[in-house]
Amino acid sequence: MPQTFNVGSKSLFVTLTAWAFIVLAALASASALLQNAAIASFAPGLAVVGNVQPLPLLTGLLLGYLPWVVGAGLLMSLATLACAVGLLLRLEWARRVFIALLVLAIAANIAGMWLQQEVLQSLVSSTLQRAPLPPHAADLFGGFVTAARVGAVLLTLAACGLLAWIIRRLMSPAVRQEFA
Repeated sequence: MPQTFNVGSKSLFVTLTAWAFIVLAALASASALLQNAAIASFAPGLAVVGNVQPLPLLTGLLLGYLPWVVGAGLLMSLATLACAVGLLLRLEWARRVFIALLVLAIAANIAGMWLQQEVLQSLVSSTLQRAPLPPHAADLFGGFVTAARVGAVLLTLAACGLLAWIIRRLMSPAVRQEFA
């Protein structure tokens, strides 16, 4: 049986995806703007390149890159917002750029799993150095840490799977036909 597509019909999937990402990108953009304002008010020397206050090496490196990281997050959020609006309007360039942004988000999430584990390990080791625990409590605490690590990895992989599914649906012939 041949598959037919209705030219001009708008699928609920594209509409819901566009609206969901419009809301999420708007919230992420507002959050990035607030974070940038907080960085500028708490550490005014860090907002200007070349005028970095002398700090200990690790703290200085982390705080020195923080405005760049927040700026990159803001740029990604605004690009996602623009592409989500383009998806709602059924613009072909928006579909293609949106797919590229989702691929970039998947790559960032997978690369960020290493950072998740390092931050958790740093938090656990600094906590245990300040307050040594009895052996039973340490075993229980270790179990919670392991569960948190596994949960973080599973949640990240589930989010990446969801984004991959959205990419697959956006590349399907039925959805591509909407953008023709």
